[in-house]
Amino acid sequence: MKVSKFGGSSLADASQIKKVVDIILSDKERHFIVVSAPGKRSKDDTKVTDLLIALADMIIAGKDGYHEIKTVLDRFKIIIEELCLSHELLSDIVNVLKSRIELDIVDNNKFKDGIKALGEDITAHIVAAYINTFNTAAIYVNPKDAGLILSDEFGNARVLNKSYKNLSKLKESTAIVVFPGFFGYTESGDIVTFPRGGSDITGSILAKALDVDIYENFTDVDSVFAASPGIIDNPKAIEEFTYREMRELSYGGFNVIHAEALQPVFEANIPVHILNTNNVEAKGTKIVAIRKHDDNPVIGVSGEGGFSCIYVSKYLMNREIGFGRKLLGIIEEEGISYEHTPSGIDNISIIVRSNLLTKENRERIMNNIRKELEVDNVYIEDELALIMVVGEGMQLSQGVAELITSSLTKSSVNIEMINQGASEVSIMFGVKESSMYNAIKGIYNVFFNN
Repeated sequence: MKVSKFGGSSLADASQIKKVVDIILSDKERHFIVVSAPGKRSKDDTKVTDLLIALADMIIAGKDGYHEIKTVLDRFKIIIEELCLSHELLSDIVNVLKSRIELDIVDNNKFKDGIKALGEDITAHIVAAYINTFNTAAIYVNPKDAGLILSDEFGNARVLNKSYKNLSKLKESTAIVVFPGFFGYTESGDIVTFPRGGSDITGSILAKALDVDIYENFTDVDSVFAASPGIIDNPKAIEEFTYREMRELSYGGFNVIHAEALQPVFEANIPVHILNTNNVEAKGTKIVAIRKHDDNPVIGVSGEGGFSCIYVSKYLMNREIGFGRKLLGIIEEEGISYEHTPSGIDNISIIVRSNLLTKENRERIMNNIRKELEVDNVYIEDELALIMVVGEGMQLSQGVAELITSSLTKSSVNIEMINQGASEVSIMFGVKESSMYNAIKGIYNVFFNN
C-alpha cells in the first residue's frame, strides 16, 4: 500500500491532472492520494496559492478583491471544463470561496490560512471527481473529518500526535482516498496551514498513520541531484540516500521535498520515493534509513543565502558559567530562533535568518548583550550563505575537510566559519553570499568530476 503525493507542477492544469490520474490508476497500491494546489503552467505564470494569498491581502486591506477572485475562479473553471466535469462543481467552488471571504478578519493570519487552504481543497475535489469518471470509486476526504489536528500556529502548524490514530481509520475505505495537502484544523475547529510546501508534510503524516509500505512524492524532476542543476551543468543523479542526508541537504536549500516532511516517515521507517510525473519511466530517488556506501564519501552539496551572524567575544568566556544560556536568552526574547552556534574559547557566533532581524531588534540585541554580558565586542555580519557538504560516508573517510577547504581556496572563496555536527554526516561552511555559487562548483568538482 502506498501514499502518493502530487506537487503543484503535477496539477498545474487539466493536461497534468490527466497524467496524474493515469499514474494513480496504473497501480492499485496507490490507494491514498495527497494533492497540492495547482502550480505554474509556465515560467511566467502564478501559483494558485500565491493568487489566494494576494486575494487574502486585498480583503484584509478592506478591498473587494474582485480581480483576484475572478483570476482564481477562471483558473479552476478552465480545469473543470477541460476535464469535462460537472458545472455544479464550479458552483460549489464559488460558494466555498464566498464563505471563506466572509470570515472574520480580526486575526489576519487566521483569515489568511482559511483562504490559502482553498487551493489544495478544491484540487482534491476535482481529482476525486475526475477519477470517478473512469468508473473507479474515489472520495474526497476533508482533513477535519479525518481528524488531522494541528497546533494553532497559523502558517506554521505542527501535527498533534492524536492525529495519527484518527487518520489510521482511513484504511477502512474501499475507494481511493483523495486528501488535500497543506492544511488541517486546530482543536477549536479553525483551518490552519503548514509552512509553504507543506503538502509534503501531509503526505508523510498520512504515510505514518496508515503504516504504508512506501511514500511516493511526485514532482517535476527525474531525481534528486548531487547539486542544484541551476548551478552545476548535468549534476550527478542520486539513486538512493538516507533520511539524515536528505534532511541536511534540504536545510542547505534542496527544495525537492519539504525539510519537515521527513520526520514522520523517519519515525516509522517508511521509504520515500521521489518520482517525476512527466517521466514515469525514470527511476527517481529513494530516501531510506540505511544505504550502501560507494567510494565517494559525499552524496551531495547544497547552499542557501540569507543568513546573518551575531558575533560575540569576551576574554575567558569559557570560564563564565551560563554565558551561552544568557546569550541565547537575549535572542529568544526577540522571538528569534537560531540556526547554529559555532564557538571558540573566547568567542561565539549565533547564526540566524537575516529576515528575522530588523533595524530595531538589531540595536536591542547588541545593547542587551553589551549590558547583560559585559562583552569585549559584539557585531552583526550580514549577507552570509551556508554551504552543506553531506554524506554518511564522511564519518568513515579521512581528509574530506582538507579536500573541501583546498577546493574553496582554489575557487578564491574565503571561509567565514566551519561547523561539523557530532554525527559527522555533514560539514557546514559559512561564506559570503557573493561566493556561494563558486563554493558549490569548487566542492562539486572535487568530489564528482575528478
